[in-house]
Amino acid sequence: MRFQTQLVPARLIRRYKRFLADCQLEDGREVTAHCANPGSMMGLAEPGTRIWLEPNDDPKKKLKFGWRLVDHENGHFTGVDTGLPNRLIRSALEAGEIAGLAGYDRVQAEVRYAEKSRVDFLLSGPRRPDCYVEVKSVTLSRTPGLAEFPDSVTARGARHLNDLAQMAQAGHRAVLLYLVQRTDCTSVTMARDIDPAYAAAHAAATEGGVETLCLGTHITPDCVTLAAPLALQRRAR
Repeated sequence: MRFQTQLVPARLIRRYKRFLADCQLEDGREVTAHCANPGSMMGLAEPGTRIWLEPNDDPKKKLKFGWRLVDHENGHFTGVDTGLPNRLIRSALEAGEIAGLAGYDRVQAEVRYAEKSRVDFLLSGPRRPDCYVEVKSVTLSRTPGLAEFPDSVTARGARHLNDLAQMAQAGHRAVLLYLVQRTDCTSVTMARDIDPAYAAAHAAATEGGVETLCLGTHITPDCVTLAAPLALQRRAR
């Protein structure tokens, strides 16, 4: 998935109010960018970090830049836009490009299910159970090569796991898909020290029949594409 406009490099001055980031462009100008990430962004929002912004000329948008990438300056990148994973996964599902989730005739997004939730994707086809797919963006890494989720307490995430478990118990397929928006990780685990309730919910959901799929990404300032599956580590901090 290519970015709509060519990204420009900058340095982060500060992130604040979750969705705003003051940045300095290479020509010295200071701009405010939209940060499409409600999480803690632990380890990714230190002042002085090299980042990449996406300019826009949309008159409907108050901010003319969107923060898209963190550049670790060692050849690796992290994608910080939490809206991108669903767009990327939807395109891949419709093209049948994700092993284990291919062969369904219909891909629906944001379908109401359970008591008060919407599942990211509902896959359906003849002579096979419906497949409920929830997508999570993973950006935290505190140990080299290991991605962790979540980066902050997420009661909503735990509820999604419980909802998926209900679907599995009802005879459907239920899949939690962790998309790792980092190019420096080869495995994924639960950050139990950050949110033990979420880790427990994941373990219970797994016991209840929910499948876990972890996918990596290739990231450059030009585009983000899917990479190979990543290993899931059952034990964490």
